[in-house]
Amino acid sequence: MKNLKITSILVAMFLFASINSTAQLTGKQIVDKSYNIATGDDQTSILTMTLVNKNGKKRVRKIKQFTKDFGNVEKKIMFFQSPADVKNTSFMNWSYDNDKSDDQWIYLPALKKTKRLSSDNKSDYFMGSDFTYDDLGDRKLDADKHKLLREETVDGFKCYVVESVSKDEDYMYSKTITWINKANFVGVKKEFYDEDADLLKILSIKSTKKISGFWVITQSEMKNVQKNHKTNISLSNIVINSGVSDSKFTERMMTRGL
Repeated sequence: MKNLKITSILVAMFLFASINSTAQLTGKQIVDKSYNIATGDDQTSILTMTLVNKNGKKRVRKIKQFTKDFGNVEKKIMFFQSPADVKNTSFMNWSYDNDKSDDQWIYLPALKKTKRLSSDNKSDYFMGSDFTYDDLGDRKLDADKHKLLREETVDGFKCYVVESVSKDEDYMYSKTITWINKANFVGVKKEFYDEDADLLKILSIKSTKKISGFWVITQSEMKNVQKNHKTNISLSNIVINSGVSDSKFTERMMTRGL
């Protein structure tokens, strides 16, 4: 009986320590966990991008995309397959583990030229969507100051609500607020505020799925509330750890296409 009592006390102490440790997570620690969710060594998918204007008119674009983790850099390449006016356009992004800014390129078949994007292009919108080139890259953890605002439930998920304010006063967003699922640290919702601190866009995660043991966001929506325009993203034919070739992520491949 004495041993059982000691065991019960130890279990209670362990549970209390675990709960207390979780409760003490800082905003930065929460965002760090969200940024570092395992995604596998590589991924292939079909991305359907649907642009919806304020009148409800839709434009649909089909994209084949590949991503691969090279250890100190993660590379992504996207090939537009339809419609005809954007077919064979390609985009490539390299995100680094250190403080180095992302490298980005876009190939426009009409010009038969690959353009390397500069920092001045990061606030431009990608192919008429509601995502900027900066949104497509990898935001560095230390680029912002992160503050845990509160905890609340969104769409049935218990979430941390974290405010992130850029250390760069000239950054395109004055702040972002992110709802992060407490159970798996996958983002559920994110608000983007413009330079005047007015709400500009809302990113909503509509569906997530566990594929080959990894959490994947399969449906999302970015809505520009100021323009009443939105972009819906849907992923299908998702394959993880198929052994995507290193040579897939080159400027030569951008011009060659699939």
